[in-house]
Amino acid sequence: MPDLAPMTRALISVSDKTGLRELAHALAERGIELVSTGGTAATLRTEDLGVRDVAQITGFPEMMDGRVKTLHPKIHGGLLALRDNDAHMGAMVAHGIEPIDLLVVNLYPFEATVARGADYDEAVENIDIGGPAMIRAAAKNHAHVAVLTDPEDYGALIEELDANGGRTRLAFRQMLAQRALARTAAYDAAVSTWMAGEIGEAAPRRRALAGTLRQSLRYGENPHQRAAFYVDGTDRPGVASATQHQGKALSYNNINDTDAAFELVAEFLPGDGPACAIIKHANPCGVARAETLEAAYRRAFDGDRTSAFGGIVALNMKLDLATAQAITEIFTEVVIAPGADQAAIKHFATKPNLRLLTTPGLPNPREGGLSFRQVAGGFLVQDRDAAMVEREALQVVTQRRPSDAELADLLFAWRVAKHVKSNAIVYAKDGATVGIGAGQMSRVDSTRIAARKAQDMAEALGLAEPPTKGSVVASDAFFPFADGLLAAAEAGAVAVIQPGGSMRDAEVIAAADEAGLAMAFTGQRHFRH
Repeated sequence: MPDLAPMTRALISVSDKTGLRELAHALAERGIELVSTGGTAATLRTEDLGVRDVAQITGFPEMMDGRVKTLHPKIHGGLLALRDNDAHMGAMVAHGIEPIDLLVVNLYPFEATVARGADYDEAVENIDIGGPAMIRAAAKNHAHVAVLTDPEDYGALIEELDANGGRTRLAFRQMLAQRALARTAAYDAAVSTWMAGEIGEAAPRRRALAGTLRQSLRYGENPHQRAAFYVDGTDRPGVASATQHQGKALSYNNINDTDAAFELVAEFLPGDGPACAIIKHANPCGVARAETLEAAYRRAFDGDRTSAFGGIVALNMKLDLATAQAITEIFTEVVIAPGADQAAIKHFATKPNLRLLTTPGLPNPREGGLSFRQVAGGFLVQDRDAAMVEREALQVVTQRRPSDAELADLLFAWRVAKHVKSNAIVYAKDGATVGIGAGQMSRVDSTRIAARKAQDMAEALGLAEPPTKGSVVASDAFFPFADGLLAAAEAGAVAVIQPGGSMRDAEVIAAADEAGLAMAFTGQRHFRH
C-alpha cells in the first residue's frame, strides 16, 4: 500500500451540516474539487463554492424521493478503484470513471428519529442505504481513499493535508476507515435493534451492540486492567448523561457504583419525599427517606457510618446547600443528583477531590429496557428489573397483619432489597435502613451480617439497643427454611416481606406465627447477581 495518497476530488453528502462550510472552504482552498448531492450541494452553493452534482457524474437524476442517487458504478468505481492496479485504472478510463479521493458522509438521523418517537413508516424512511454503501467502499479502499463520518475529524483532516503537502498518510486513512466501519456497524445495530422491538422479537437470531466512546479510563476495576466508558445513545438519565461540575475524571468503579446508587434512589420519586442512597462497592450501606434532603442524607449515613466513608451519594431531589454541607463532613467520592443549587455547587468547590454530577432528571424505575452480561463465549440479555410491588398487591399470610407503619417500612425495605446483591437481607425502621446483608452464599449469613451492622450502628449512635428491635426485614428471595426468618426475629424484627413460593412456605409461615411476626408475600423475586 502507498503511504502518502494525493487528494484531488471529494464527495460530500451529509445530513448533519455541522462544520460543513468550514470543511468545504478548506478543501476548495487547497484545490480539491467538490462533488455533492441534494441538500448538501445547495448548502455549499450558498457559500459561492463550485460544486458538481452527483447527477452530472452518473448521468442519472436523483429519483424516488432521493432513495436512489449515489448507487452507481461511476460513484462506487471512483471509490473502490485501486490506483496502483493497471486493470482498475484501465476500467476507469474505459467507462469514464473519475477517482474520488475523499468521502465525507454522515448518515440519515435514524437514531434521533426513533428517539423522538417517530412512527414506523418515518423510521423506515430514515434508514440510510447509499451512505453506508459508500462508507464501506471508501473504508475498504483506505489504501487510496480517506473517509470522514464525524465532524469531529474535519479539523484533523485539514491538519493532515497541510502536514503532508495535500496528501494523507496510510496510518491516518486506516484510523478513519476503522472509525467509519464502526459507525456503520453501530448504525446497523440501532436499526436491527429497533426493528426487533417493533415486531416483538424478544430474542432475535442475531443481536448487535454498539456504543460511542465517552471517556478513556485510567484502568478498570484494578490497575492492571484497561478500560473505557461507552454510551449507547439512550435517553435514560444517569451517569452516562450527567454533567460533571468538578473533581477528577470518574474511574471505572466510580461509574459502576454511581449508576447503582442513582438507580436505587430513583425507586423513590420526588413526590414520595426526599430520599438518599449511599453506595459502597455497588451495594447500599445506607438508604433513607425524611422530611428534608439533609435529614435523609444523615439518616442514610447513620445506617453504616464506617462504610459510608469514601462512598457514593445519590439523591432523588435537587441538591441544596444544607445537604451539601452535611455531605462534606466526611470524604465522599461522588455525589449525583437531579440538579444542584448554585450555593451547593459553590460549597462543593472547596472540596476539589469530590466529584459532583447532575442530571436532567431521575431514571424511571418502571421503564423497560435491556441489561447485558458477558460470559465466556457469549453474553446474557434480559429485561431490566422494572418490577415494583404496591401495597394492594401484597398477600399477608400470617395471623398477625402488619400495621400501617410496618407496611410502609416493608415496602421501603423491599425497594432497597431489589438493589442489594443476593442473597439480600434489609432491615428497615421508620423509612431508613438499619442493617443490610449482601452477597452471601447463605441467606442466614446475610440475615446475621445485617443484624451485626445494626449492632454497629447502635454503638456508633449510642443507642440503648440495636435498631433492629421493632424493625421490618425484606428478603430478595424466599426463605427456603425457617432458620433465616427466626434469625431475623431474634434480631428484633416484627414484620417480614419476601416473595414466597418455597416448598416449605407452610413451615416458614408457621414459624412466623409462633414468633408473633407479620409476614407478607410479594409473589415477586429480586435476585441481583
